Amino acid sequence: MVVMIGDGQVSVGPVTVKPNVKKVRRIGEGVVVGFAGSAADGLSLLERLEMKLEEHPGQLLRAAVELAKQWRQDKALRFLQAELLVADASTTLTISGNGDVLEPHDGVMAVGSGGNFALAAARALIDVPGMDAMTIGKKAMQIAADMCIYTNDNFTIETIQLNLPTSPAGAGGSVGGGGGASYP
Repeated sequence: MVVMIGDGQVSVGPVTVKPNVKKVRRIGEGVVVGFAGSAADGLSLLERLEMKLEEHPGQLLRAAVELAKQWRQDKALRFLQAELLVADASTTLTISGNGDVLEPHDGVMAVGSGGNFALAAARALIDVPGMDAMTIGKKAMQIAADMCIYTNDNFTIETIQLNLPTSPAGAGGSVGGGGGASYP
């Protein structure tokens, strides 16, 4: 199972302006995406990724690379302040405005202000017997929410079921803090 979790907090400087934003959602066929950074920029990038997936159905990596190229080269897009975390049943990626399309070595990724807290927690829990992707993701995000002032515990969770044998930790997924996180 792929699990992607995002918190719901929008902050402007030190002020929480909205506690219940949905930063993780399903797009296309079998793709989940989360974003961190400016909400308007993140939503604009989600729409563009969805268009790239329509151009390249079933090819998440190719769509991500095409989006990163467009993001990097387009004069208007170049200034968007967001990061995307995307996953399907076989691939998890982070896409940035620097032209980066990154794939994790261990299947765990995170973006956003609380992302490093969630990532560290998920990696610490990944080999604990009896913990599946959902349990790891929720625990990792709760740790991020407890530590990062820009991350709350109003989580949105999206999953993708895998038709593959599970790993020792119980599956795969995505985890994210202050944005989206993915743990396979």
